[in-house]
Formats: sequence, C-alpha cells, structure tokens
Amino acid sequence: MYRILKKEGRAKRGELHTVHGVIQTPVFMNVGTAAAIKGAVSTKDLEEIGTQVELSNTYHLHVRPGDEVIKKLGGIHRFMSWDRPVLTDSGGFQVFSLAGLRRIKEEGVYFHSHIDGRKIFMGPEESMRIQSNLASTIAMAFDECPSSRADWTYVQNSVDRTTRWLKRCQDEMARLNGLETTINNRQMLFGINQGAVFSDIRVEHAKRIAEFDLDGYAVGGLAVGETHEEMYHILEETVPYLPDGKPTYLMGVGTPANILEGVERGIDFFDCVYPSRNGRHGHLYTNQGKINLFNAKYELDDRPIEEGCRCPACSRYSRAYIRHLLKAKEMLGMRLCVLHNLYFYNTMMEEIRGALDAGDFAGYKKKKLDGMRAQET
Repeated sequence: MYRILKKEGRAKRGELHTVHGVIQTPVFMNVGTAAAIKGAVSTKDLEEIGTQVELSNTYHLHVRPGDEVIKKLGGIHRFMSWDRPVLTDSGGFQVFSLAGLRRIKEEGVYFHSHIDGRKIFMGPEESMRIQSNLASTIAMAFDECPSSRADWTYVQNSVDRTTRWLKRCQDEMARLNGLETTINNRQMLFGINQGAVFSDIRVEHAKRIAEFDLDGYAVGGLAVGETHEEMYHILEETVPYLPDGKPTYLMGVGTPANILEGVERGIDFFDCVYPSRNGRHGHLYTNQGKINLFNAKYELDDRPIEEGCRCPACSRYSRAYIRHLLKAKEMLGMRLCVLHNLYFYNTMMEEIRGALDAGDFAGYKKKKLDGMRAQET
C-alpha cells in the first residue's frame, strides 16, 4: 500500500508499505548489481548509512550464481543477509546495454552471456520466474529500453511490444504468487513507461499501462544519451498521466541535481551507480560541490571529506589519508569513498523528505543546488 503524506506542487512525500518494511519516499536505492555494493560495502554498512532499499540485477544474478541457487538458499534476503526491501530490475536494460549480444523477438530476447558466451533466452515469463526465485520485494516488468536516438516508428513498435510483455508479466506474477513453493508470495510488480524522447508515445504509453493497476510505475529509457533538458521535459509531460496514487520510479538517475529535479516533477524512487562508481575513482560529493581526491592539493589536507558529515569516512579519516590509500591502491580508500557518497545520497533523501514535511522543498532545492554549483570537473 502506498500513501501520500504531503504534496508540494507535483513533489510527493509518501510511504510504501511492503512485506519487508515501510519505504519512506522520496528514496534513493543503493545499487548492488550482483547482490553487493561494489567497493567492499557490507549489508551492515548499508544499515549504518541509512539505506532503505537495495537494488540488484536480475540478469546478472541469473547468470551468476543462478537464481535457482539463490532460491535454494532462501531467497536474496537470506542470501545477502539483508532484511530491508530489495528491488530487482527485470533484465530489460540488458536488452539495451548488450546490444551486440542479443536478438529481440516477440517471445522475448535471445542473449549471449557477457561472461562465457552461452546462449540465454529471457522473456516476460522467464524474468518473472527469475525474480520470484530471488524473492525480491519489488519486481520490475520486462521491457525493451530503446535508444534515445531511435526513430519514431521503431520506438512505437518497441513500446507496443513492451505493453504486450507487461500483460504477460502481470499474469505470470499472479500465477507465481499463488504457488505454495514461492518464497515471497506478496512480491510487488512495477510497470515501466518507455518512449525514448517522443512525448506523444510516452504519454499514450503512460495512459495504457495505468490501466493495469500495478503496485508502482517507472519511467525508463532516460539518462541513456539524451540531454538533461530532454529528460526533464519528458518527466513533465509523462508523470501526470501515471496514477497519482501509486509510487513513481525514475530508473538509473542520477546526479544530486537530477534527483532534486525529479522529485519536483513527482518522482518517488531513484537509483544510480554514480555514487559508488564515482567513489571508487576518488570523486566525492559534498554540499559545496564534487571533489577529486586525486588532486595534489589534498596531499596535506587533514580535514574530513566534508566538515560535519557523520559517515564512516568523515567521522575518522582525513582527505590526505584517504587520498594516500587511493594512490596506493589500498581497497580501504575505495571503500571509504563509496561509503561517503552513499551516505551523502541517503542523507540528501532524508533532507528532501524533511523539507517536504515542512512544506519548504522549493527552498531546500534552491539552497542545495546553489551550494553544489562550485563543483570541480
């Protein structure tokens, strides 16, 4: 069940009740592709830095170690020792990202594994069965993510097929949730809006999938080559046609600024690899902008990454020490940087929720963006 607690313009402050706990929204989901955050971050770490939802990848877990293995071990929560919500994507993004390794047909997609080259078939039913084996809290419908530069006719045909796939996903999930052998028979299903940068296709698709009465709705196929302005325009055009009483999820986005703009346009859920990926390369988010610890000016800097930050890195270590670790290729340096960035994102979402509760999201957004505009490249 999803409840809207407060609204400010299109921005929503809500909560989603799930079998694995209540998710306070807006929320940033920490990305653990293979059931782990890259950078030696444990589930205990995730709890300590305020993570609400962990996100894992259906395709990658199907390839290794195998969804049947995870089911035999009690599902993804027991497998990775995490008792809070987990969202699994459907494998649909690999239809986009593994373009050289796949063929798309009406029945589904034929892959070659990026690991060992073996043939894999995944369609709507297969994706639902894999995600049911994983026993995640929220499963994503199987879709195609067309290129933002594909032509109108290709995108329209792709979206029509995605709609047909959504019906198959819904039917298969209903069947799976009715089986006695299903670990999580209260698994939720989110549908995905597609349409590249074509507003007419996006809006019509939003209207069509709204009729399915799903647990939530995502906007997919953005942050894949279009400009930020195009992305914001698509959100402004599309989100009003998704059910207001259901959570909305902007997939794979993004920077702190992207998240603030997304919240303003009615988005509840976000995920992105930026904080962990950038952290592994010494690029760190602060309220005064992004810093690169590899820069020589931090060699003798005994301040924390950010004054007042309570993350595990800032609570104990200096910029100079963490820079040394990174330069020496010590894993601890990468780990501390990832923890800081995830903490920054999780804390920012907590601040956003607080601002919405207080009725001052607009003021918070302006102050946050003004502070971060001094970012380094």
